[in-house]
Amino acid sequence: MKKILLAGLILSVLTPGCKVIENLKKKDDSELTQEAEPATKVFEVPGTEPGKVRNNPTSDKMYEQPKTNEKPVRIQSETFTFDKQEDKARYENSTYFVIIGSFSSNENANRYKQELSPQGFSPIVLHSETGYFRVCVNSFTNEMEARKRVYQIRNDYPQYADTWLLIKK
Repeated sequence: MKKILLAGLILSVLTPGCKVIENLKKKDDSELTQEAEPATKVFEVPGTEPGKVRNNPTSDKMYEQPKTNEKPVRIQSETFTFDKQEDKARYENSTYFVIIGSFSSNENANRYKQELSPQGFSPIVLHSETGYFRVCVNSFTNEMEARKRVYQIRNDYPQYADTWLLIKK
């Protein structure tokens, strides 16, 4: 009788253990089948190939990125007046001005303007609200064209590497 009780006790202990092992096996099998199934896509961007990412998304048509060795274009927005009335009539519809020099005195700005003329520039002087006299070599109504001109001047004339863009308020 002791043998029967001992055998029953052993079976009762081993039986729940077997179910636990069976459940673990089932769980492992279900994980394996889940891994084999493809992952569900959350969203898909039309026009892009899966796995491909654009290198520089800000280099769209709206933004012109400088070459790696060029510094970005400095931009400043301010109110100004034209030094001469004829310049005002010619450039008042422009919004973007390429500035090649900035001076605290009008005499220095005009002297610098005279130095630039033989180099092929047609400079004008702008009197800023900040009190500075800005020497402008080009004006544009389109920002991209103005930026291109700044980069062109920087590349063609390394001495003017600090050329920047003034936006009329």
